[in-house]
Amino acid sequence: MRNRLILFLFVFAAAGSHVAAAQSLDAFKQRLERPVVCESSGATARVVVDEYGDAAQAVGSAADAERHFSVRGYRVCIYADNGEEARAGAVAARNLFTETYPGIRTYMVYENPYFRITVGDCLTIEEAIILKGHVSATFPKAFPKSEQLSLADFSR
Repeated sequence: MRNRLILFLFVFAAAGSHVAAAQSLDAFKQRLERPVVCESSGATARVVVDEYGDAAQAVGSAADAERHFSVRGYRVCIYADNGEEARAGAVAARNLFTETYPGIRTYMVYENPYFRITVGDCLTIEEAIILKGHVSATFPKAFPKSEQLSLADFSR
């Protein structure tokens, strides 16, 4: 639990500022460039935005670095199949899960030759086992699976 709290604090402190800045940089520049009319005098003011050097590239690089940071964590695999109807089965399992357990993220992955549906973002095996216990009534063959989790998975 303590590790999860520390990770969340790190996520929102470090990633929040860089990712939010990168996503809103273009919108901010567009807002600045819109003409503004002074209500009392009727004069029009306009800001011209010039980027110096590689400022946009630096902001983009910071945002990319945050997206690529990952930690070892766990998800619960609720579906894995490689048969002829594997894709349809994976979509059906994902839809059933999102209807039954709203608010828990699902991930559909194709790793040749398997379609897999994994759910949740757990930092510890204990969290994954608890999640497995919750979903095992609907998905009795569910099992915890170790995976690399992106920092972005925790900020959504």
